[in-house]
Amino acid sequence: MTGAARAAHWRERLARSVRQVEALRPAPVEGSLTRMVGLALEAVGSRAAIGDACDVLTSDGRCVETEVVGFAGDRLYLMPTGDPHGLIPQARVVPRERAGTVSVGPQLLGRIVDGAARPLDDLGPIECEHRVRLIGTPINPLSRQTINEPLDVGIRAINSLLTVGRGQRIGLFAGSGVGKSVLLGMMARYTSAEVIVVGLIGERGREVKEFVERILGPDDRKRAVVVATPADTPPLMRLHGAWLASAIAEYFRDQGTNVLLIMDSLTRFAQAQREIGLAIGEAPATKGYPPSVFARLPQLVERAGNGPEGSGSITAFYTVLVEGDDQSDPIADAARAILDGHVVLSRRLADSGHYPAIDVEGSVSRAMHEIAAADHLELARRFRQLVATYEHNRDLISIGAYQRGSDPRVDAALALWPRLTKFLQQDMRERVDFATSLAALRALLAENAATAA
Repeated sequence: MTGAARAAHWRERLARSVRQVEALRPAPVEGSLTRMVGLALEAVGSRAAIGDACDVLTSDGRCVETEVVGFAGDRLYLMPTGDPHGLIPQARVVPRERAGTVSVGPQLLGRIVDGAARPLDDLGPIECEHRVRLIGTPINPLSRQTINEPLDVGIRAINSLLTVGRGQRIGLFAGSGVGKSVLLGMMARYTSAEVIVVGLIGERGREVKEFVERILGPDDRKRAVVVATPADTPPLMRLHGAWLASAIAEYFRDQGTNVLLIMDSLTRFAQAQREIGLAIGEAPATKGYPPSVFARLPQLVERAGNGPEGSGSITAFYTVLVEGDDQSDPIADAARAILDGHVVLSRRLADSGHYPAIDVEGSVSRAMHEIAAADHLELARRFRQLVATYEHNRDLISIGAYQRGSDPRVDAALALWPRLTKFLQQDMRERVDFATSLAALRALLAENAATAA
């Protein structure tokens, strides 16, 4: 059996399992709304499963879409995905058919949608014939292909020093205003991936248009799908936005496509789950985050990566907002543990006009040793040593207390420092491919070796 046939066989088995589970579920039963506290609704007399969608009828005849997020005895806890104004006590609660699935297909390319896959770009309705589960279907970890091929992201510092492999999941750790959106846009424009899926989760509404028009651009938009759920949308819709972006990426991966998934941000996803958990009575744990947050994060992240033999890959970049530049933030800690590497953006570098503000010392790619050649790894190690040596002696150098000749390693780092910083900087309109990045690194360190000799 060929790889493509195995992938098709695997997809059919998953679809058959979903149909069997759906057939065993009891028929939904209507109920009535009894209570609303904050954003949480309580309904009685209704029968629906976790994750099912329900329509709640308002006093003016509208339907408010909700989702079942919990239950206690015969009471269901619902969370609205839209505007809850107009709800009244004893309002009818009507479970929906085919809940928990979403339509996907190549028709999504070039479009901008919300967390419910509704178009936001005024380009007409989107008709897709395929339906998949919104929360995805787990893949047997032994069926996944290994990460064995680098992905060109067009950024010199990442290609050469933090090489990313196809199917790798990387965290972009940054505070506010240090250039993470620009860096994401550069990767979206310059990547060698065939399809780009962008999830703008919980960010400012104005950033959606800026990202699409100024950062992504009209040409690269043709191979991209943008899912936007800004900060003013309900928390459940923000969760749906992240799940939908992942579901779209999974669909294209299963078609044998190499996908770049960019999600901005993982922190807003966690905050949305915190709002939901606290609203339905879950006890807060670490810094106000309930345990369900730390269960949801790996469920989302594990959906990215390589698929079974014969399918494509999802290389994912998740931004993590580090509040107050505190790297010990609980979400940052949890993300660092479940991701395949992290790129840290430094406020000190950004304030000094150094862009992209990548902190090479604090960043790592855990898959680089598997996909980079031995000489490439050695060059990256030497570059890191030079940067670390200069940074550790920065204060002495700044005040003029260091005397040249005291330490050959510091002398080498000091002599090369202007060229090291120039190597790490890159204009946002400049693309540097993988081969050029490696050649520049090799030339820089060869010059250093010749000078030392």
